[in-house]
Amino acid sequence: MLRALRYRNYRLFFAGQILSLVGTWITTTATSWLVYRLTGSAWLLGVVGFAGQFPAFLLGPFSGIVVDRWNRHRLLVLTQTFAMLQSFALAALTLSGRVTIEAVVMLNIVQGLVNAFDMPARQSFLIQMIENKEDLANAIALNSSMVNVARLIGPSIAGVIIAAAGEGWCFAIDGVSYVAVIVALLMMRIARVAPSSGRGRALQQFKEGFTYAFGFAPIRAVILLLAIVSLVGVPYTVLMPIFAASVFQGGPHTLGLLMTASGCGALAGALWLAARKTVVGLGRVIPIATALFGAGLIAFSFSRVLWLAVPSLVVAGFGFMVQMASSNTILQTIVDDEKRGRVMSFYMMAFLGTAPFGSLIAGSLSSRIGAPHTLLIGGICCIAGGASFASGLPAIRAAVRPIYIRMGILPEVAAGLGNAAELSVPPERQ
Repeated sequence: MLRALRYRNYRLFFAGQILSLVGTWITTTATSWLVYRLTGSAWLLGVVGFAGQFPAFLLGPFSGIVVDRWNRHRLLVLTQTFAMLQSFALAALTLSGRVTIEAVVMLNIVQGLVNAFDMPARQSFLIQMIENKEDLANAIALNSSMVNVARLIGPSIAGVIIAAAGEGWCFAIDGVSYVAVIVALLMMRIARVAPSSGRGRALQQFKEGFTYAFGFAPIRAVILLLAIVSLVGVPYTVLMPIFAASVFQGGPHTLGLLMTASGCGALAGALWLAARKTVVGLGRVIPIATALFGAGLIAFSFSRVLWLAVPSLVVAGFGFMVQMASSNTILQTIVDDEKRGRVMSFYMMAFLGTAPFGSLIAGSLSSRIGAPHTLLIGGICCIAGGASFASGLPAIRAAVRPIYIRMGILPEVAAGLGNAAELSVPPERQ
């Protein structure tokens, strides 16, 4: 389960990131509570979520080209430094009593701009830390575990800090946590790797990446399903303050409990994936996990007491994490290295880029039909998306199987290896 930690660079990355991510989840929880405390508006909760995520959609194609052209290690140091400065700015405004909803929106836009380059760079950099590609799936699963350990711890800490000292100290702690990941990055020994796509016009490279990603059925199907789930399902986190305050009549501790419940399920899902020995079979797991996520949201939408809400969020967290991490693993396994940055930017567009529109939709719908009915609709749509993916699974398997054979993931007689390699090339490269 921990075999990816054999690599020194990945150990440094893991240690730095887990501290930084705890700070990130503290800030995520504190920001939601701050916005709801300042405005009491479900619509503005959606607006703030949109502001923080829309840049990933807007800049996704461009950021993928930058990631493929630039040194990913140096780019990560730069993005983490800017993220640290953004957290300190938000902390200073809040602690001084000068924070406004306009300032929160603007600083969330800044963080979104940073994330637009940081997320695809981080995903693409992973392969430079893992020397043996057979351990890549384990590293991705451990990354997911790391995110969800932070997701489990962060909101609980945030609830305590908000109740005791206010949101400003949450943002200050987040700023300090970035120091850990910056130090870890600087301590790494990274072999020089020449950028694989440094030539050619940006528009040409974008078209090449788009054709590669959406002209190959497995990549296209995985990205589209993730986009649907992120649009209609993921915005449930934006509505958590409404459930905590209005549905369950609680405060920041209740919000922390709800976020922690979702994190527990996600952590369980990540650990389950880390224990898997092979990428084979993940295609079947994706629609099942998507349906579990939808079912968890539907159950939560009917919850009016915490004892029912908490297990519902555990199921939802498990389903979403397994679906997202399985999608990431499959993409990282089958994509060409020279186009990795661009494909992962499309992955991040699907994951983070559609979520802001979902946040706006969720905020608007919840102000009209209520947060519970909004989540009910989202859960039903997730189940429908999983069913659609499952119906196309035979074709996806047929397209992916030759790639797995070429990589040695699936056994194949020697005489058939040449044909398998030829079939694994996406349509535009034949």
